[in-house]
Amino acid sequence: MTTLALDRPELHPISRKGLPAYPNGWYAIALASELPRGGVVRRHFMGQEIVAFRTQSGVVSVIDAYCPHLGAHLGYDSTVEGETIRCPFHYFCFDTEGICVSTGYGTKPPPKAIISAWPSREKNGLLLVWHHVEGAPPEWEIPDLDTGDYHPLINRQWDLTSHPQETTENSVDIGHLAIVHKYDDVEMLSDLNTTGPYLNVSYAMRRGAGLAGQLMGGIRSEFEIHVHGLGYSLVEVKIPRFNIEARLFVLPTPIDAERITLRVAVSARKVTQPGKIHSALGFLPKPLILPILNRMIPPYVLDGLAHDVQQDFEIWQHKVYFAPPILAEGDGPVGRYRQWVKQFYCGNPATSF
Repeated sequence: MTTLALDRPELHPISRKGLPAYPNGWYAIALASELPRGGVVRRHFMGQEIVAFRTQSGVVSVIDAYCPHLGAHLGYDSTVEGETIRCPFHYFCFDTEGICVSTGYGTKPPPKAIISAWPSREKNGLLLVWHHVEGAPPEWEIPDLDTGDYHPLINRQWDLTSHPQETTENSVDIGHLAIVHKYDDVEMLSDLNTTGPYLNVSYAMRRGAGLAGQLMGGIRSEFEIHVHGLGYSLVEVKIPRFNIEARLFVLPTPIDAERITLRVAVSARKVTQPGKIHSALGFLPKPLILPILNRMIPPYVLDGLAHDVQQDFEIWQHKVYFAPPILAEGDGPVGRYRQWVKQFYCGNPATSF
């Protein structure tokens, strides 16, 4: 693995909110399904262009976008040849470590023809890239999930003017849940716990939205939040009334010092007992009703997640960042969150948070 350059000032900017623009950590750049064998995707990431490709054997590599030979962008018209990516300009080929292994002329590759490669992982249906402003290797890993009983990920994404610290802060901002999202009976089920880069908290709420919610006096949902750094949040959701369980992923990834791509993804647990969703469904033949339920529930959950996340957009995009904040009883553990996030910044001017 080649070392990321440390002397590029674009990796160390301060956002307009006064926060260091690029916190250290793991960030999603795509669903794993977006990159088939032989596929190439390009992304604007942390103020620069990168390219991800999957070799014919299935190995994923993430590298800087520009060929070191004469500067062609490998995200346009390049091809995957075996275990390498081939530049469209002069057919120079680079392996998964970013090393040039052949030229289009059959001559010896220049020793300095090396592209910086980014540490990357395929985890839980996502393609994750490690970023550290000082070029340090990964300092922690995202845990693997057992996906056997779950549907494949489906997702939506938006480009916003915001910052990963701001969007992730919603996971502890209990006060806004009733006001912005109109949840009822919000209660914390467990206190905020942090261990290194991991943050965990759980809560429950009742929502009366939709016909079902209104007829039943609100539908109670339980959420357990698992945050690993500022780029990866997993929310495990249970709706006991309907025996529905799902994993919601909230994935903010910096584009540049001002903007992020916010991806939300859903993986719902497969339904096997339709009668637990509604007693009437238990009388229908499973071969008939299970395919329908398993087709309907994942997009239904994604619609709900997307709706709720979009309620925050106007606030995120137009708010300013006050450090330190003036907190009040009922906010939730925002102050402790602000202390926890400090570990993801280095090499930048001190911030009061």
